[in-house]
Formats: sequence, C-alpha cells, structure tokens
Amino acid sequence: MWIITLKALRSTLMKLSTNKKNRDKIKATGRKFFLLAACSLFVLVFCLGMASVPSPKVHIRKLKNGHYQLIVDRKPYIVKGVCYNPAPISQNHEYDWWSDPNRPWLIDGKLMRDMGVNTIRIYQTHENAEEAKQVIRDLYTKFGIRTALGSWLGFWEYPCPFYGDKRFQNRVKNEVLKMVNLYKDEPGVLMWILGNENNYSCLGQVNPWSNEEIDKEPDPQKQKAMRAKIYYSFVNTLAQEIHKIDPNHPVALGNGELVGLEFAKQYAPDVDLVACIIYRGKTFGNLFRSLKMTFDKPILLSEFGADCYDAYLKKEDQNMQAFFLESQLRQIYENLANNQEGAGNCIGGTIFEWTDEWWKHDESNPDSWAVHDTDSNWSNGSYYFDIKAEGNKNMNEEWFGIVALSKELENGLNKRIPRKAYYVIREFWKNPQIKNKIKGKRIK
Repeated sequence: MWIITLKALRSTLMKLSTNKKNRDKIKATGRKFFLLAACSLFVLVFCLGMASVPSPKVHIRKLKNGHYQLIVDRKPYIVKGVCYNPAPISQNHEYDWWSDPNRPWLIDGKLMRDMGVNTIRIYQTHENAEEAKQVIRDLYTKFGIRTALGSWLGFWEYPCPFYGDKRFQNRVKNEVLKMVNLYKDEPGVLMWILGNENNYSCLGQVNPWSNEEIDKEPDPQKQKAMRAKIYYSFVNTLAQEIHKIDPNHPVALGNGELVGLEFAKQYAPDVDLVACIIYRGKTFGNLFRSLKMTFDKPILLSEFGADCYDAYLKKEDQNMQAFFLESQLRQIYENLANNQEGAGNCIGGTIFEWTDEWWKHDESNPDSWAVHDTDSNWSNGSYYFDIKAEGNKNMNEEWFGIVALSKELENGLNKRIPRKAYYVIREFWKNPQIKNKIKGKRIK
C-alpha cells in the first residue's frame, strides 16, 4: 500500500512542477502525501504485527448473535466425549490404570475412534506425570482423541474440604497450577475442569464445611451464601492464575446442575465456561435458557447419561439406555451455536460413562467388586421406565457404561462389549437428526 502511495506522490509532483505557480502547491501536496504514506505504513506494520500473534489453540468464541462456540485450531469443535476411568472387574476407583502394562486406553481408544468420540474427560490426573502424558499422547496421536483434564479441588478430603481455610486453598491451588504447568504443552489437552459437584458442599448437602465466621451467622441461608462466595471466589482465583500461565486452553467451572450459579456470576466471572453434571432423564428441560439468564457462559455437559438396567423388571435393558442417550444428544445438538431456536450456548458433552464400574454399589466391600450388582442406591423419577421399582430406587450405578465388561480376558483386559447405545450414538454423530437446521444445513 505505501509503495503505491509513494508512486502516486511522485507522479503528482512531476505534474505540478511544470510551472512556477504550482511550486507552492507542490509543497502542500507533498506534505499531504507524506502524511498519507506514513499512516499507510503504520497500518501495514500494525496489521503484520497482529497477524504474527497466534490465536489461542483452544478458546471460546462468542458470536454476534450471542451464541458460543469452542474453537480448536481455528475450527469449531463439538465435544463428542465420554467420561473415562477404566477400572477392571474386581477393582475400584483407586486402581492405577495409567500404569497398567496392558494399556487399556489403546483398546478403548480404537473403539472410541470407531464410534466417533473426540474427547475423554479425566476427573483427576495421575501422580506419575510421564505415564499420564503417555496416555494423553497415545489417545491424541493414534486416535485423534483430546483430553479434558480435571481436579477434584480437594472435594473428597477427609473429613471435609476446608474451603474456608487459606492453608487448604493454597495447597489445592499449588496442586492445580502444578497440573497446568505439567500438561499445558501437550497437544492432546483440550481444557481444564475445576471441580465436579463441589457446589453442593456450600449447601451442606455433600461434604459440608464451615469456618468460625460462618458459624457465627445464625441465618442458614446467609451461611450458604457466605460459603458460596468463598468457594466461587476461590475458583475464580484459580481461573485467573491458570490464564496467566496457560492462555491456550479454557477453564471450566465444574458444577452440579445450575445450583449456585447466581453466586458464580458474581464471584467467578473469569471462568470460560460451565461444566455441568446433569441427570434429567429424556430431556434437559429449560437448562440451556436458564443458564443463559443466570450465568451467561457456554456449557459443556460434563456428565450426563442413563444406566441400562431395568430395576423394575430386574433385567438389563439396552433399548432403554439407548433411547435416553439419543434423546439427550439431540437436545445438545439443538442448543449448539447458530441453531435459531436453541439457546446457542452448548459446546457438546461427555457421556457418563465409557465402561461399567462393578465396585460402585458397595464400595466399602472389596468382595462385592467382582459381582455386577443389580441393586440400586437412589431414585430419579426423570428415568421413568423403571421408577416403579421397590422404593422407587431405579438408578443402577454399576450399569452406566455404553461398553460392558466381561470376565473373559482379551489381551490381559476384561473384554469390551459395546452395547446398543454405542451403535446408536455412532450413527447419530454421523448424521445428527434434530428438529431445527442451521443455515439450511444439518449440524455435523
């Protein structure tokens, strides 16, 4: 641009210099063109400088219509994920699968890739960083599967997480920042998820905690608000610190349902998205629009799903599980960006879960971990097919896998047996069938 401008200046000056009367005009014109050329050169250098600054590898983009997209390597990315913790039969959640010489993630990774999975969710990283990096690299380089890494934020500390104690906060913060520093340069990392259902501790429902100041407050509702302020402010501090050392991956607030997000809006504005745990049966109801009104952030369904055991008829029911999951996925796709009738704030989800966990019903009794227990511990009327079970207990924790485990060993691992949901989801991801279309094209 500036070269063309200088050429134009030279041509004009030659024309004006043909007689004495125009000499004054030459000076004035020269000054104008000089300023124009200088400005053009400045704009060119500025644009080149801006072009040299790379975009974050993974980031959230807010569109002009108020919708949100997850951008990975400059392209929109829909999270098609599963929650992953491949504990074998007879083992519980403490099993060190990262160190398993049979490398279960390679068997699972191939099955996931064939299904269309592009993301796994890990709740907590492994103590051995090199082994964890190998898993992340294998899944990404061999199968194109990215990893959302998380931290419990000390939620399961005994006797409770002391979020009201600065020493506890500092210890958890150091653990989180260590995780980020260790894995931020791994190409397969997608995002950081802070917590899971930790907000319930603020309500005193799960792992309740307090401090001296809160205990002095006689009003229980004000106590909850005080705990929420402390907790969400702490998460916000973590998000700020993570952004300083890793601008290339978004930070998600792990939250049970939408509970407490009115406080998150006030005290945790620096998180990039909300990772919600949602079990509402066939549909998510008004979830997406409610979030938009309460805390206008994009949402990842970081836990959703359905078990495949009919507690009323007392038998496995793969059709029931597949029905619920396909319906849930359809709702997710209806609320992706640019769907005119959806909320446009969903970026995908991670299904709970990849394989069954045989230890869950009676986790304190190791002898029961070798039995696929059919008893239920809790009730959820949204999963209405078997709500008439005794005591209305219809949620079977050991049967949420979209892949079943067999006692038969194959390559040193429990044989994987994909359920009907595996194939239904695979076909849905290939050709999503939803009510609304986006700009005349179906969502891919």
